[in-house]
Amino acid sequence: MCKGMGESPCTCLNSTKSIRTRIRVFLQKPGVQAADQDGKIAAAAGDSRPSAKEVEKWKESFSYLMSSDCGRKIFGRFLKSEYSEENMDFWVACDNYKKTAASKQGSKAKQIYHQYVEINAPHEVNLDATTRESTKQNVGDAQQACFDGAQKMIYKLMEKDSYRRFLKSKLIQDLCQKKSDKKRRGKRTST
Repeated sequence: MCKGMGESPCTCLNSTKSIRTRIRVFLQKPGVQAADQDGKIAAAAGDSRPSAKEVEKWKESFSYLMSSDCGRKIFGRFLKSEYSEENMDFWVACDNYKKTAASKQGSKAKQIYHQYVEINAPHEVNLDATTRESTKQNVGDAQQACFDGAQKMIYKLMEKDSYRRFLKSKLIQDLCQKKSDKKRRGKRTST
């Protein structure tokens, strides 16, 4: 907890973010609002509705979810409903950075750093001080792997935290239910 001027700004910032997140979660009403959020998330899939097999794979493996365009899109909307979409945005930005031409990596690295990594960034991600500092030093070199440590940390954070809630969400339950309903109806018409 922040104890005033005696604490470092990082400690106070992290405490403030933690409290802000807890308040948001507390203020969210279950039921109608959750169902509405899940409806919006399902709309994120758009034309590319996932197959039952794909949804089952998402439930088995976070890496499969992240490798699926539709899965990332739906998971990203879920993160947005939880006020943590910056994690997915950062992960995607890092992935795209690796494909950036060497001549443009310097400016792109600084842009990503200022957007997500530096303290008080507009979309700051939750990194420990060591990772944040090593990433800051790596950005100066602007190598292809300069965000690898930070990206890996955010990936693990999403996998251990948000992904587990995603699997328990009404969205996944609804997607699995709709797919199994279609299978049952198909069997009834064929018999």
